[in-house]
Amino acid sequence: EPGGAVSPWDIALCATGTAVAGENALVLAVLFYTPSLRAPMFLLIGSLALADLLAGLGLVANFGVRYLLRPPSEAAELGAAGLLVAAFSASVCSLLAITVDRYLSLYNALTYHSERTLGFTCAMVLLMWALCLGVGLLPLLGWNCLRDQSACSVLRPVTKDNAAVLAVTFLLLFALMMQLYLQICKIAFRHAQQIAVQHQFIATAQATSTRKGLSTLSLILGTFALCWIPFAIYSLVADSSYPAVYTYSLALPATCNSLINPIIYAFRNPDIQKSLWLACCGCIPSTFSSRPRTSSDV
Repeated sequence: EPGGAVSPWDIALCATGTAVAGENALVLAVLFYTPSLRAPMFLLIGSLALADLLAGLGLVANFGVRYLLRPPSEAAELGAAGLLVAAFSASVCSLLAITVDRYLSLYNALTYHSERTLGFTCAMVLLMWALCLGVGLLPLLGWNCLRDQSACSVLRPVTKDNAAVLAVTFLLLFALMMQLYLQICKIAFRHAQQIAVQHQFIATAQATSTRKGLSTLSLILGTFALCWIPFAIYSLVADSSYPAVYTYSLALPATCNSLINPIIYAFRNPDIQKSLWLACCGCIPSTFSSRPRTSSDV
């Protein structure tokens, strides 16, 4: 309650939100101030960073509304909840968009760069954000449980029905991501085998690239599943009568996914790494790999 004892779990969520916001703000700054990072792939990474930045700010805002705002404001509570719903929805959708983009870059390798224009990607990103912002507005438009506490989900003030819809949608999106990544693995292996046959020897660099790509896929899927699936399933089966400690212990790892996303999607990218080195020390290390990216660098 506002003015009451501060929960250590809420402090942890607020601290996580602050770290998430700072880390993703750095990604956005690098993308914004580096003219060479204007390809569709970097636009999608920027969309993910913006979503995670807003999620971090939403966690901080939620803490402020709960403990610092006096007297309590229903509009502020609903606004903070809506920001979190919209931001995390946009984060998951951006992850799916990146997955689709990587699949298309392999499946249509010859025509990808001519078909996947920046304008088309911008339009798709704007459409995705409009949809996610619409979902975020639902609590403010009356889809909340402030008038009927028995209808609350573990994600107060979201209702049980709405939380179930969000959880099922998330699980379906994850299943789609899994299917796409399995297809990416098959295509990457096929490309590596074709190159090896063409050159009459085992293409060591290509094999290494494929292994690196597949390790990245495992990292992406494993991290995403560990962070989000337990919380999604819990949101589907639990309600507000369950002990709050269960919600906190599952929500905190889910929010940490926004802390891990920049490491997986941005800071591991060679082009962004170069920009970071240039911004920090004005140089690029001599040990930095200049190997061009191939279709197996998924």
